[in-house]
Amino acid sequence: MELRHLRCFLVLAEELHFTRAAERLHIEQPPLSRAIKELEEEIGVILFDRDRRGTQLTPAGAAFLHDVRRLFTVLEQAQENVKAVAAGLRGCLRIAISDGSVDWRLSSFLAHCREEEPEIEVRLSEVPLAEQLRGLRSGDFTIGLAHTADVGEGIVTEPIWQDPLMIAVPARHELLAHKAIPLHKLNGHPLILCDPQVCEGYYRELTRLLRSLEREPNIVEHASSLDMMLTLVGAGYGIAFTTAARIATSQRSGVVARPLAVDSAIITTYLLRPSDNALSPLLERFIARLHSQVKG
Repeated sequence: MELRHLRCFLVLAEELHFTRAAERLHIEQPPLSRAIKELEEEIGVILFDRDRRGTQLTPAGAAFLHDVRRLFTVLEQAQENVKAVAAGLRGCLRIAISDGSVDWRLSSFLAHCREEEPEIEVRLSEVPLAEQLRGLRSGDFTIGLAHTADVGEGIVTEPIWQDPLMIAVPARHELLAHKAIPLHKLNGHPLILCDPQVCEGYYRELTRLLRSLEREPNIVEHASSLDMMLTLVGAGYGIAFTTAARIATSQRSGVVARPLAVDSAIITTYLLRPSDNALSPLLERFIARLHSQVKG
């Protein structure tokens, strides 16, 4: 089995059209057909169904596609790593950020890492939680940060930071009569929540908390960012959940934050990593440094 066979398979699996796949590969259609036939004969499995309606992956082909994509991801990472070494770097960490879990502590931590190991390349990607989990399982990401530990099999989660939840309300709002707002006082008030597609894990934690309310929460808006959420609060559209860390860096005129009078009203930031991968020395140092910062 040669790499060219796998590349032909991958492109055809994505295009499901021999002519388009051949154009992408810059070859004629007959060599592509031969490569697929040779691959199927070598592994003894039919990978594509071909009929008058077109070309489709067989169930075996779909399973094979998952592994081939993972293989090419590893090859791409190997190329990037060797280029990094040639450029004077000694490794690369790919960190996925989800649920809006970026705050000043991450900036401080990454700055500390650059001081201690400037030869290590760190790449950050802000992605939805579902994409982060797919990337961790496929090897696209080394580790991730998110606001939920409910991530399914194959992923290890470790709590890193915890923040008390707060309620952002418009200035001169009746809830400001409370120094700490009881949860049941939210009943009936219009709520602005984060977009569940953008901050899936964070949204899960908030809805879990809201289940204890006597009435169904009155959700009037979903905001895709903290800035939009605070803008809507300041304009009087409703009240919103935030955290002490976020509100400290996003002060907004016309918006006041109060803590919730609920001890369990906290948001945890979790470190996520694949469970089936042995920790490299680089990643061990990175995680140890992160835990050290948390304790400090």
